[in-house]
Amino acid sequence: MRTVQVGEVAKKVISKEPLFILDVRNQDAFEDWKIEGEQVRHVNVPYFELLDGTEEIADQLPKDQEILVVCAKEGSSIMVAEILEDEGFTVSYLSGGMRAWSEHLEPVKVADLKSGGELYQFVRIGKGCLSYMVTSGGEAAIIDATRMTDIFTDFADQKGVKITHILDTHLHADHISGGRKIAQATGATYWLPPKDAEEVTFDYAPLEGDTSIKIGETKIDIQALYSPGHTIGSTSFIVDDSYLMTGDILFIDSIGRPDLAGLADDWVSDLRESLYIRYQELSEDLTVLPAHFMIIEELNEDGSVSEKLGVLYKRNHSLNIEDEEQFRELVTGDLPPQPNAYQEIRQTNMGKIAPDEDTQREMEIGPNRCAVR
Repeated sequence: MRTVQVGEVAKKVISKEPLFILDVRNQDAFEDWKIEGEQVRHVNVPYFELLDGTEEIADQLPKDQEILVVCAKEGSSIMVAEILEDEGFTVSYLSGGMRAWSEHLEPVKVADLKSGGELYQFVRIGKGCLSYMVTSGGEAAIIDATRMTDIFTDFADQKGVKITHILDTHLHADHISGGRKIAQATGATYWLPPKDAEEVTFDYAPLEGDTSIKIGETKIDIQALYSPGHTIGSTSFIVDDSYLMTGDILFIDSIGRPDLAGLADDWVSDLRESLYIRYQELSEDLTVLPAHFMIIEELNEDGSVSEKLGVLYKRNHSLNIEDEEQFRELVTGDLPPQPNAYQEIRQTNMGKIAPDEDTQREMEIGPNRCAVR
């Protein structure tokens, strides 16, 4: 019986390799959130239904393909994998289960920047979160870091760069930011939009709409653009005059929801102004780099998530609603469930509470739900 690490699964999903998964979590957990991919097939049966053998589902299991058994944390999948192996199936189990899947980040190089330096996207494939690192001349800036901070500090060490700036596009409600932790470990400046930071308990550098941050010897420019709507402080970044980091305002196939602070009716007009006026004034050639993706089909061939702004104005339905009342109904009328423990996550990101590591993991379990659909 083989143990499979989450990184191997991530690479298979990105490269669209066939993968058969027997998910032994309860049905409601499976339907809420699972490992997805274009070549991924699933069978979902709770582990306790398989303790006496797999005869009832044997016809659903492949004889000529490895079966990856998945559960929440690993233990149940080992038990079921052993049963399958005894019955003659080729079987493996996912190390760490869905909890580990939620925490894995896959670094993808987005570009060599025209001003010198590099741009990387960190794809949290099991959660849909996207973080970024801009490097130049021995320095690095990180945007929308997750709480798994080692991936960023280790990557910076590998590249031989010093992290000097950390930026959050907004006060996150679906995942815990690693920005403060990295800043404390590296001495970097932690930037946060002040309109999102009125209740925070720590010091930060105010990220205003006209803030410009230079990185490295080539002075790669990270230009802030105030773009409220998802939160009142939401701020986008234009990097090297070529890339638009939209945070949770604009996604590839949707737009950001305005209700995670309970102010949807108040913020919907801000959201429309950001998308229909502020962004419309920008170059269509800017490459949009969002803070989340919604579905696995949004990944490009190399595993990155990006698209030209002009293309999104043609293809993203949410950017082409002329009637303001219809737009308001879209973003306030039938929203998906709010993220798991989103209030506690916001309080953690404000510094009001400090849950332990296991509690933070549980708070983040499940898909991201930052989009209106």
